[in-house]
Amino acid sequence: MQYRRAVQLGGCYFFTLVTEQRRRLFTSEAKVEVLRNAFRHVMDKYPFTLDAVVVLPDHLHCIWTLPQDDADFATRWRLVKSWFTRHCDVAMRTPPDAARLRKGEQAVWQHRYWEHWLRDEADYQRHVEYIHYNPVKHGYVNRPLDWPYSSFRRYLERGLVAGDWGAGGIVLSSGVSTFGCPFWRRPQSSTRLLRLPPGPRSNEPAKRARGESGE
Repeated sequence: MQYRRAVQLGGCYFFTLVTEQRRRLFTSEAKVEVLRNAFRHVMDKYPFTLDAVVVLPDHLHCIWTLPQDDADFATRWRLVKSWFTRHCDVAMRTPPDAARLRKGEQAVWQHRYWEHWLRDEADYQRHVEYIHYNPVKHGYVNRPLDWPYSSFRRYLERGLVAGDWGAGGIVLSSGVSTFGCPFWRRPQSSTRLLRLPPGPRSNEPAKRARGESGE
């Protein structure tokens, strides 16, 4: 099947990346650190802004803003995935199937990922909220602040969100927190909010499927 990706020079995109067979790979600080280093390595050579991110055991969500004259997120993702695969513990790799063996590939990530071009400020806000609320959605924590592998704390440090945001549930489609005030103010594009991640509730926002699904 052929997939047509949304391409926009200097665009802002929401992505979902899922591990092969949804294996729970990111279960420790050390394992997440390898992923941080993969992003750092690629960002040094192919710059982009990582506006928001959350890493869960078997998948991650993030928002990227590309340089104004650039739309090549595909190369960046290929390099992130390959760098991580080469540098992670070999125990994190599943036995490759025949197709992967023919191509000399390791089995860490699902081949494809989801991407959604964020068309306006409301779309951007909704997906930032979705990213930060995701650990609560999956039952890992009771509030976004308690999950260490996301950009939520960076938003908190910059006064962009209240520390108790999401503790009582949210309505993603409205773009307004349950506390009655706007959750989010978009940062300047020059501000990199992520230190890579430092350190049964709402509906998933609509996004374009580009391969295996993730939540």
